[in-house]
Formats: sequence, C-alpha cells, structure tokens
Amino acid sequence: MQELINKISNAFQQPLPGKPAQYKMAAMDRPRNQVIQLKNPKDASVLILLYPKNNEPHLVLIERTSRHKNDRHAGQISLPGGSHDPTDTDFEMTAIREAHEEVGVVTKDIQILGQITDLPVPVSNFLVHPFVGYCNNTPTFTPEEAEVKSILEVPLSHLQNPSTKQIKDLVAPGNFKLTNVPYFEIDRHVLWGATAMILSEFLSMLE
Repeated sequence: MQELINKISNAFQQPLPGKPAQYKMAAMDRPRNQVIQLKNPKDASVLILLYPKNNEPHLVLIERTSRHKNDRHAGQISLPGGSHDPTDTDFEMTAIREAHEEVGVVTKDIQILGQITDLPVPVSNFLVHPFVGYCNNTPTFTPEEAEVKSILEVPLSHLQNPSTKQIKDLVAPGNFKLTNVPYFEIDRHVLWGATAMILSEFLSMLE
C-alpha cells in the first residue's frame, strides 16, 4: 500500500494526464475538441478513496438510490461525493465531508494526496472537483440510506485489468439512447459517464 501511495504522490509532482485521459472513457457523443462551458454551474467534489483490504489496495464506490426523481444520476455507480456547501472551507473539505456522510468514513482517517482535473457534467450542470486520498486501515463503511443503495469495495487491480473496460449501448435518464459507450464492468454493474472519466485519468497517473 505504501508503495502505491508513494507512486501517486510522485505522479502529482508531474503534469496531470488531464482531459485526454478522461476522454478515453467518455460517451462517444461527447465532443472531443470542444471546451464545455457550463452556465452558472454548481460545484461538487468526489473522492477516490484508497485503503488496504486483503493485502491489496481497494477503493470504494457507491450505487446511488433511485428515490429522488430529480437526480439525473439516480441508480448509477459513482464515487462518494456531492455538492459543495457554503460552510465548507474548500473543495477538498467537501470531498472529505461527503465521504463521511455517504459511506461513514471517519474524517480524521482520510489523508488527501491531491486533486485531479475538474470535470464539467452538462446533464446536471455540475463542475466536479475530484480528489485522491487514502486511509491507512480498512474503514468500516456505513451507507447513508437516503443516498446510497449499496457500497462496492473494488480492488484497484480490477480497474487496472484491461478486460474490465468494455463498450455497450446504454439508455441514459430521460430515455436518451447512447451508442458505443465505454464503461468499467464492476461486479455486474456498469460504471460509466463522469465517474468513469475521472477514474480513467487516475488510472493514467499510475501507468
């Protein structure tokens, strides 16, 4: 685990892979050469939280509930995270607070390594600020029932396995059909969209 932490820390000393790495996992209809400008976007943060389990690095994902009709990401697999609160001192605090609220990780156990490239999400008008952090020990996860249907603990090696990346047609919220969408196969779950793009940049940092 410490070797991985050192590797990530060193990677943050170099230029980030950025949008080219994110777009490896973007839906094919997303314009590659166009700068996406959101109008009055809402700020949000997410956390790639690494921790040791069964002698190998894992990260935590959540399956979002489908209870909220206005949630454009209901039912999807995502990283712990959520909207920036005016009381948060910065976006890093947002990521830590949301991880605590959604999956119950003790705040003081989270150590932040750095921030990767911001990602605009047009469908919900969010500008997402992704952070990478870790816990030295395996956390005890407690899902926030109103937001989290289930918690997925994923070995990092699974995401790094090329066979995990696949392509299929999907139906997005609003019955919008997307073709040839790249995604990560996670325990029979489909991880796609913004979360897949964020993880794609993170994985590029490890290559």
